[in-house]
Amino acid sequence: MGLLIFLLIIIAIVFGVIVIRNNIVRHHNATIRAWSDVATYERQKIKILDGLEPLVEQYSSFEKGTLEKVTELRQNILNLNLNNTDVNQLQRIEALNQELMRSLNVVVENYPELKANDIYLKMMNEIEEQNENVGAAISIFNRNVELFNNHIQIFPNNIVNTMTVGKKAVRPFRDAAALQNFDYRPNFN
Repeated sequence: MGLLIFLLIIIAIVFGVIVIRNNIVRHHNATIRAWSDVATYERQKIKILDGLEPLVEQYSSFEKGTLEKVTELRQNILNLNLNNTDVNQLQRIEALNQELMRSLNVVVENYPELKANDIYLKMMNEIEEQNENVGAAISIFNRNVELFNNHIQIFPNNIVNTMTVGKKAVRPFRDAAALQNFDYRPNFN
């Protein structure tokens, strides 16, 4: 009878370890998928940028800075690593995107006829929509990062993680520019 209870306890422990390990893997895969979604939405901007570049070029041969920003943003998006979560690279892309949007607004101010151009307006709406998609994907990514990090850091999951898969915590995306303009700083001590 005692041996049966001992075996049942061992089986329960092994089963618990398997469930915890599988949940760690599941949360890690969800984080990877969420990162891929962010990268996919960023890459969808390339199609819009490819159409926007000649349009802006048509309106001004001397708006070289804006065209350079379009090219730099496109190149940074193409270099976004799908297999490795690089939050710094994503922060750079988002900063470049904000710079480009400011430059495009200046171009429109200099060329009022561009504002009336249906193609330009359509592209600006598409860029805005993609920016909203990226924002939503980043929120989902950060939520998955939080769930994954919590899952590998709580007890006894941290022990199972160390003994089996050895996953490291993933760094969430933070918008440094937005944080600079935000006065509130929570006390997490």
